[in-house]
Amino acid sequence: MTKAAGAVRRIPPEIAIIAGCLIAMITWGPRSAAGALQLPVLETYGWSTQTYAFAFALQNLLWGLFQPVAGAIADRVGTMRVLASGGALYALGVGLMAYSTTPAAFTFTVGVLVGLGLSGCSLNLVVSGFGKIVPPQWRAFSFGLVTASASFGQFVFSPVSGALIDNFGWQTACIVFAVMVTLIVPLGYFIASKPLSETNKAAGDETLGVMATLREAFTHRSYVLVVVGFFTCGFQLQFITVHFQRYIVESGLTPQVGYWAFAFVGLFNVFGSIFSGWMCSWAPRRYVLAFIYFARAMLTLVFILLPPSPMNAYIFGALSGLLWLSTLPPTSAMVNQMFGAGNFGMLYGFAFCSHQIGGFLGVLLGGVLREQFGSYDASWYLSIFFGVASALITLPIVEKPAPKRIVAAPA
Repeated sequence: MTKAAGAVRRIPPEIAIIAGCLIAMITWGPRSAAGALQLPVLETYGWSTQTYAFAFALQNLLWGLFQPVAGAIADRVGTMRVLASGGALYALGVGLMAYSTTPAAFTFTVGVLVGLGLSGCSLNLVVSGFGKIVPPQWRAFSFGLVTASASFGQFVFSPVSGALIDNFGWQTACIVFAVMVTLIVPLGYFIASKPLSETNKAAGDETLGVMATLREAFTHRSYVLVVVGFFTCGFQLQFITVHFQRYIVESGLTPQVGYWAFAFVGLFNVFGSIFSGWMCSWAPRRYVLAFIYFARAMLTLVFILLPPSPMNAYIFGALSGLLWLSTLPPTSAMVNQMFGAGNFGMLYGFAFCSHQIGGFLGVLLGGVLREQFGSYDASWYLSIFFGVASALITLPIVEKPAPKRIVAAPA
């Protein structure tokens, strides 16, 4: 028995959940400032919307592409080391963002460093760790709880970032956020999951190699539907995260309306995520997920058709919050149900990769189409289309273990 494995046994799952919720809050909080930072950064350097959008789009893409890699490493060596490494890289990228005075430097710090850092310390790694160390009867609810914590971070950081930017400048805000992010490194100790070999041994799982695991997963129809549907979630969330507050200003409202509307997204998602996790404990998860996708599409349609006003923005923020990260509990619970805990980090990582490809396109097309047509209307309608499509894609999912139990061979 390794020393790391012993450490796992000494940490009660309740403590792990608290630490995971704090990590989720810290990682998600600074990301909520992306929209608030856009206009100040562009005013400082005179860059185009596309320059700013590309850096954040690349961040989402690299985060998604390297999420399966980070998940696979965490499956094999435990979650703690990956969380600590990712947190350090994330903090470095956010801190250096304040000194990135050229588009290339900005793209490297915001896009590459932060993107790679998030792949190793984000909510998804915490969920992966929970899949191994939290008792099965707690898992769906713990997924909802940690998702709610991420949203609470958004609620807190959105107005705080606005106040920091308004009173001290956006560069100072970046330094403050970087210091906060370093807390992920010590908190990662409490999410120390067992290496894959011990996880499999405890579960009595048959083992397969990594390539065999991927072949089994990507020939399993329901898993593929989960992965494809999750694309929409990324498109919708990342488009709103980066472009919503500028949309509010261009609609004739004040930046403060945008700060608080986006803060309401985080506040109400606390309730939406917990409720989604609770629903997944007894209702078919595919129906919960399909409803979320469809409801987002209808909410967006109503919002863009109504005249802009502070009240409409606040209501949109609140209702969006109820649906914001509530996709995570049913998505993660279905992947865990299909394939078990052994390869959850890697296989959920591929689902999240699809999510981040959607996020990449949401952020990038938001900037490109805004420059091309002078408004965000085309991106809003794309969001509606993808929401309806994913609702329909989700309905045929079969919620039961894959025909062949998939776990990878021990490292």
